[in-house]
Amino acid sequence: MPVFKDDQEVYQYIGKLFQDLANDDELGPKFRRADTIVQYKYSNPDSQITVKMKDGEEGQVDFGPTEMQPEIVMAMEADTAHKFWLGKVNVTMALAKGQMKAKGPVAKILKLVPLVKPVFPRYQKMLEEQNRDDLLKAA
Repeated sequence: MPVFKDDQEVYQYIGKLFQDLANDDELGPKFRRADTIVQYKYSNPDSQITVKMKDGEEGQVDFGPTEMQPEIVMAMEADTAHKFWLGKVNVTMALAKGQMKAKGPVAKILKLVPLVKPVFPRYQKMLEEQNRDDLLKAA
């Protein structure tokens, strides 16, 4: 059984994490230096989050259909994304095993990986503050 009951829960937790990062005074500018648009396509439940990280521009996060044209597309089950944001997924291994699929310039994808590590405790804290121990235990 998937950890998220529907796409709205994906947006409520993973989507909110992206929104918080886009507005974060410290991490937002670091992510925008990646100078790209990334789309995360999740399955089980089907959902989509598109994130604009363009240098010198405001961050933007769209849930579901979007006008933005992604340069990078990451596809995975929502459960894999959940575990990733808890720091429990090795991207290289997940890509090798087909648990994650990536399309786009490899150099830009690799530029994003080290940026996410400081985000892991934030995701866990957000789930704790929302009393979602069920999601913490599901990982």
